[in-house]
Amino acid sequence: LQKLIHLLQATDDPLIQEQVLITLSNSAAFSVNQDIIRNLDGLSIIGGMLLDCIPKVKEKALNALNNLSMNIKNQEEIQVFITQVCRNVESAPLNSDLQLAGLRLLTNMAVTSDYHHKMINSIPCFLHLLSEGTERTQIQVLKVLVNLSANPAMTRHLLSAQV
Repeated sequence: LQKLIHLLQATDDPLIQEQVLITLSNSAAFSVNQDIIRNLDGLSIIGGMLLDCIPKVKEKALNALNNLSMNIKNQEEIQVFITQVCRNVESAPLNSDLQLAGLRLLTNMAVTSDYHHKMINSIPCFLHLLSEGTERTQIQVLKVLVNLSANPAMTRHLLSAQV
């Protein structure tokens, strides 16, 4: 895992980046690896890939963060990327794999109300995706919205959002 994280930092080759991110994502299926990746500063390195201009690299980074977000300590570090994830969801092509990957991560990050406030500005986007997206996109958006709606503090923001 350490060598993979170093490789991710060292290369600018998007094909290598994608493969490393896929491998890290698969490795994150095991909780012991989630801790190791966090302790190797892997979360911030993977999160830094969200700024990449290549959609496939961003998508694979989102998938890796999604798998790593099953851990409370990891969520504490991943939460700093929520605003960027929301931007990626908003700017991604409608119904794209990139958009869906971002929505899946936001769904996991919204399971508890700890980070809901970071998603408030994206509520109009979520509602737009709900009306314009395909069934896959709609289902993923609904999961985010259901998680947000479980928090009474979000009621005003959800009901007053301009669509």
